[in-house]
Amino acid sequence: MKTKTAFALVSVLLCCTLAAADPVVKQIGDGLYAYISDNDSSANATFLIGDNGILVIDTGLNATEGEKLLRAIRQISNLPVKYIVNTHYHPDHQGGNFTVGPNAVVIATDFTRQRTLALMGEQRMVAFHFHPADLTFQEKVTLHIGSDDVEIYFPGKAHTSGDALVYFPRQHAIAMGDLFLNRSSPAMDVGSAANWIQALDHVLSLAIEHAVPGHFELGTRADLRRFRDYLSDLYQQVRTLKQQGKSLDEVRRQIRMEKYSDFRQYPKFQATFADNAASIYEQLTAGPQ
Repeated sequence: MKTKTAFALVSVLLCCTLAAADPVVKQIGDGLYAYISDNDSSANATFLIGDNGILVIDTGLNATEGEKLLRAIRQISNLPVKYIVNTHYHPDHQGGNFTVGPNAVVIATDFTRQRTLALMGEQRMVAFHFHPADLTFQEKVTLHIGSDDVEIYFPGKAHTSGDALVYFPRQHAIAMGDLFLNRSSPAMDVGSAANWIQALDHVLSLAIEHAVPGHFELGTRADLRRFRDYLSDLYQQVRTLKQQGKSLDEVRRQIRMEKYSDFRQYPKFQATFADNAASIYEQLTAGPQ
């Protein structure tokens, strides 16, 4: 989705709570846990408990969601939260930073910090208490937490222009932010669908068993591959239709996605098959990203 749509999304998030059951915490490796939010409008999280401190990836929409996450962490460990990684700038992934780790070092891409600072200057963002990144990177940074070497890297433009993926080699797991939504059409920011597919191909080349999505249920390797195939199938269809001279409206109508009929779609977030096709069409029109 474009920036103006990101603002619309924030407005909806401020007043919308899509409750499921209770938050689910699942251990997915030695010291590593996936937190699956009970609020579809708030991001999932991942946390690693080390010898002397805790790393958290994404903290939820706001203080309320951050408190829920922190309570879940405290059921397992009372160690301090020393590091927080924000996978991208959208408020539903970083609104709980101060609550979860008031003294933590916040890590993100350069782009995510820049966009966060810009959001902090917007009147509509006053309800959020942002903690922009203290440490930024352009390509990759590795955190050494006890016996774990946690690889945090920028895969290139994908969902946004500054996403971060967090790979846990020893646990064969990865925290994906919104580069992966399990059985759901994603909202597309100013990124690159073509590079997004390549980023997913790279993740699938890694030794992974668990993929923590930005929202919805924990994913397996097979779930991640199916999401990758969705983006690839849609991209190929849009490219072919565009090469045939079809207009944007014709492309939106003529894509065939019956194979993915079980995918969630959210028209109000511009997260549908047709919306994704429109984003791809616009990216193809603009040329290489």
